[in-house]
Amino acid sequence: MSSACARRAMRRSDATLALALMLALAAPMAALGQECSADQADLRDADTTLRFQVEVVDDAGERAQGLMNRETLPKFSGMLFVYETPQPVAFWMKNTLIPLDMLFFDPQGRLTRIQSQARPLDETPIVGGDNVQYVLEINGGLAESLGIDLGAELRHPALSDPSWSCED
Repeated sequence: MSSACARRAMRRSDATLALALMLALAAPMAALGQECSADQADLRDADTTLRFQVEVVDDAGERAQGLMNRETLPKFSGMLFVYETPQPVAFWMKNTLIPLDMLFFDPQGRLTRIQSQARPLDETPIVGGDNVQYVLEINGGLAESLGIDLGAELRHPALSDPSWSCED
Protein backbone atom coordinates (compact mmCIF):
# COMPACT_ATOMS: atom_id res chain seq x y z
CA MET A 1 0.00 0.00 0.00
CA SER A 2 1.35 3.41 -0.93
CA SER A 3 1.87 6.01 1.75
CA ALA A 4 -0.93 8.19 0.23
CA CYS A 5 -3.37 5.26 0.43
CA ALA A 6 -2.32 4.56 3.98
CA ARG A 7 -2.92 8.20 4.99
CA ARG A 8 -6.42 8.17 3.38
CA ALA A 9 -7.26 4.92 5.16
CA MET A 10 -6.13 6.41 8.48
CA ARG A 11 -8.23 9.58 7.93
CA ARG A 12 -11.30 7.44 7.17
CA SER A 13 -10.59 5.33 10.22
CA ASP A 14 -10.16 8.45 12.39
CA ALA A 15 -13.41 9.94 11.02
CA THR A 16 -15.29 6.69 11.65
CA LEU A 17 -13.92 6.52 15.19
CA ALA A 18 -14.83 10.17 15.85
CA LEU A 19 -18.38 9.61 14.55
CA ALA A 20 -18.80 6.48 16.65
CA LEU A 21 -17.56 8.33 19.73
CA MET A 22 -19.96 11.25 19.12
CA LEU A 23 -22.90 8.86 18.73
CA ALA A 24 -21.94 6.93 21.85
CA LEU A 25 -21.76 10.13 23.89
CA ALA A 26 -24.95 11.61 22.45
CA ALA A 27 -27.17 8.56 23.07
CA PRO A 28 -26.96 8.63 26.89
CA MET A 29 -27.42 12.42 26.94
CA ALA A 30 -30.55 12.14 24.78
CA ALA A 31 -31.91 9.39 27.02
CA LEU A 32 -31.09 11.45 30.12
CA GLY A 33 -33.00 14.40 28.70
CA GLN A 34 -36.13 12.27 28.44
CA GLU A 35 -36.09 10.70 31.91
CA CYS A 36 -38.88 11.40 34.34
CA SER A 37 -38.08 12.25 37.91
CA ALA A 38 -40.23 13.11 40.92
CA ASP A 39 -38.43 16.44 41.30
CA GLN A 40 -38.92 17.50 37.66
CA ALA A 41 -41.99 18.47 35.65
CA ASP A 42 -41.82 18.76 31.89
CA LEU A 43 -44.11 20.88 29.71
CA ARG A 44 -44.34 20.63 25.95
CA ASP A 45 -46.29 22.08 23.08
CA ALA A 46 -45.80 21.96 19.33
CA ASP A 47 -42.76 24.26 19.51
CA THR A 48 -40.86 23.62 22.70
CA THR A 49 -40.22 21.47 25.75
CA LEU A 50 -39.49 22.99 29.15
CA ARG A 51 -38.28 21.40 32.38
CA PHE A 52 -38.94 22.74 35.87
CA GLN A 53 -37.47 21.59 39.16
CA VAL A 54 -40.50 21.02 41.37
CA GLU A 55 -41.56 20.29 44.88
CA VAL A 56 -44.53 17.93 44.82
CA VAL A 57 -47.33 18.55 47.31
CA ASP A 58 -49.86 15.76 47.37
CA ASP A 59 -51.66 15.90 50.68
CA ALA A 60 -54.06 18.44 52.17
CA GLY A 61 -51.56 19.89 54.66
CA GLU A 62 -48.83 20.43 52.09
CA ARG A 63 -51.32 21.91 49.61
CA ALA A 64 -52.61 24.32 52.25
CA GLN A 65 -49.07 25.58 52.93
CA GLY A 66 -48.00 25.81 49.27
CA LEU A 67 -45.44 28.55 48.62
CA MET A 68 -46.50 30.69 51.59
CA ASN A 69 -43.85 32.81 53.30
CA ARG A 70 -41.17 32.27 50.65
CA GLU A 71 -39.33 35.33 49.44
CA THR A 72 -37.88 33.86 46.24
CA LEU A 73 -38.39 31.09 43.73
CA PRO A 74 -35.63 30.18 41.24
CA LYS A 75 -36.59 30.81 37.60
CA PHE A 76 -37.12 27.24 36.41
CA SER A 77 -38.53 25.98 39.71
CA GLY A 78 -42.04 25.56 40.99
CA MET A 79 -44.50 23.63 43.06
CA LEU A 80 -46.63 20.84 41.62
CA PHE A 81 -49.94 20.29 43.40
CA VAL A 82 -51.27 16.75 42.90
CA TYR A 83 -54.86 15.81 43.73
CA GLU A 84 -56.08 12.23 44.08
CA THR A 85 -58.96 12.79 41.63
CA PRO A 86 -60.08 15.53 39.24
CA GLN A 87 -62.02 18.20 41.11
CA PRO A 88 -62.90 21.89 41.30
CA VAL A 89 -59.97 23.83 42.78
CA ALA A 90 -59.45 27.39 43.93
CA PHE A 91 -56.27 29.00 45.25
CA TRP A 92 -55.46 32.21 47.06
CA MET A 93 -52.27 34.10 47.75
CA LYS A 94 -52.65 34.52 51.50
CA ASN A 95 -49.16 34.78 53.03
CA THR A 96 -47.59 34.27 49.59
CA LEU A 97 -44.91 36.91 49.13
CA ILE A 98 -44.02 36.49 45.45
CA PRO A 99 -46.20 36.85 42.33
CA LEU A 100 -47.03 33.50 40.75
CA ASP A 101 -48.40 32.03 37.56
CA MET A 102 -50.75 29.13 38.23
CA LEU A 103 -51.10 26.50 35.52
CA PHE A 104 -54.14 24.23 35.87
CA PHE A 105 -54.11 20.77 34.25
CA ASP A 106 -56.79 18.15 33.61
CA PRO A 107 -56.34 14.44 34.50
CA GLN A 108 -54.39 13.80 31.28
CA GLY A 109 -51.99 16.65 32.04
CA ARG A 110 -53.33 19.11 29.44
CA LEU A 111 -53.14 22.77 30.41
CA THR A 112 -56.69 24.12 30.66
CA ARG A 113 -56.21 27.47 32.42
CA ILE A 114 -53.44 29.92 33.23
CA GLN A 115 -53.69 32.48 36.00
CA SER A 116 -50.95 35.01 35.28
CA GLN A 117 -49.33 37.21 37.87
CA ALA A 118 -51.37 36.24 40.93
CA ARG A 119 -50.85 39.11 43.37
CA PRO A 120 -48.91 38.49 46.58
CA LEU A 121 -50.97 38.46 49.78
CA ASP A 122 -54.30 38.66 47.88
CA GLU A 123 -57.03 36.52 49.44
CA THR A 124 -59.34 36.65 46.41
CA PRO A 125 -60.07 33.07 45.26
CA ILE A 126 -58.43 32.04 42.00
CA VAL A 127 -60.67 29.42 40.43
CA GLY A 128 -58.90 26.81 38.34
CA GLY A 129 -61.88 24.97 36.94
CA ASP A 130 -64.00 21.92 37.66
CA ASN A 131 -61.82 19.11 36.28
CA VAL A 132 -58.38 19.94 37.70
CA GLN A 133 -56.02 17.28 38.98
CA TYR A 134 -52.65 19.05 38.79
CA VAL A 135 -51.53 22.63 39.32
CA LEU A 136 -48.06 23.97 38.65
CA GLU A 137 -47.07 27.23 40.32
CA ILE A 138 -44.13 29.10 38.79
CA ASN A 139 -42.80 32.66 38.98
CA GLY A 140 -45.26 35.34 37.94
CA GLY A 141 -44.95 36.32 34.28
CA LEU A 142 -42.88 33.28 33.36
CA ALA A 143 -45.66 31.49 31.46
CA GLU A 144 -46.04 34.43 29.10
CA SER A 145 -42.31 35.04 28.68
CA LEU A 146 -41.73 31.36 27.87
CA GLY A 147 -44.74 31.15 25.54
CA ILE A 148 -46.65 28.59 27.58
CA ASP A 149 -50.15 28.29 26.11
CA LEU A 150 -53.35 26.40 26.79
CA GLY A 151 -53.16 22.84 25.53
CA ALA A 152 -49.53 22.33 26.59
CA GLU A 153 -48.90 18.89 28.07
CA LEU A 154 -47.46 18.09 31.48
CA ARG A 155 -45.22 15.08 32.13
CA HIS A 156 -44.45 13.86 35.64
CA PRO A 157 -44.48 10.44 37.35
CA ALA A 158 -47.48 11.49 39.49
CA LEU A 159 -49.81 11.66 36.48
CA SER A 160 -52.04 8.58 36.47
CA ASP A 161 -53.49 8.92 32.94
CA PRO A 162 -51.10 11.19 31.03
CA SER A 163 -51.38 12.29 27.42
CA TRP A 164 -47.54 12.47 27.49
CA SER A 165 -46.18 9.66 29.60
CA CYS A 166 -42.77 9.05 31.11
CA GLU A 167 -42.36 6.09 28.75
CA ASP A 168 -42.60 8.33 25.65
